[in-house]
Amino acid sequence: MKKIGITGGIGSGKTYISKVFTSLGIPVFNADVESKKLMTTSKILMELVKSEFGEGIYNNHNLNKEKLASIVFSDKIKLEKLNSLVHPIVKAEFEKWCTKQTSDYVIKEAAILFESKANIGLDAVICVSAPLELRIKRSMERDNSTEKEIKNRIENQISQEEKENLSDYIIVNDNKEMLLSQIIKLHKLLS
Repeated sequence: MKKIGITGGIGSGKTYISKVFTSLGIPVFNADVESKKLMTTSKILMELVKSEFGEGIYNNHNLNKEKLASIVFSDKIKLEKLNSLVHPIVKAEFEKWCTKQTSDYVIKEAAILFESKANIGLDAVICVSAPLELRIKRSMERDNSTEKEIKNRIENQISQEEKENLSDYIIVNDNKEMLLSQIIKLHKLLS
C-alpha cells in the first residue's frame, strides 16, 4: 500500500480535496485533526505539553487552545518545540492507522507536512496550490479570523512555492482549473 501525503498552504483546499479522495474510497488520515485530538487524549503528550508550557495550559483535560495559540504563534521557537512534542506521537498514530487499511493507497493530510518532516516515509506528496489572496479570503471566511491572524499563520509555514517544489504532484485549486479531472487523473495514477 502506498502512503501519499497531501499538503498546501492555509486555505488552499487540502481538506476539500481529501474529501473527494474519500468519496473515491481512499482512506484519509487528517494529521491536523488527529494532533488536536491527541492533545486531549494522549496522557504522554498532555504531560509533555504541561511540562513545556505550564500546568495552566490545561483545565482538567481541556486544552486552553487560545492561550497555547497566543504563545506559539508569536514565538517561532515555542512553535517548533510544540511541533517536536506532537509530531512523533501523530506519526506513530498514522503508522498504527495504516495497518488497518486495505486500499491501494492512503492519504495523510497535513498542513505542515514538510515542516514537521512528516513527508519522510511517504511514497509521494501532492501539493494543493491556490493564489495567496484566495487562500487568505477562504481562511478568513472559514475560521472567522482576521487577515492579520491568517498572515501570521502563513508566516509560520514554508512558502507555497517551496511546498510545490518539494512535492511530486500539484493540484491547482484556484476556482478556474477543473478540480475533479485533476483528482481523478491522480487517483488512476496512484491506484
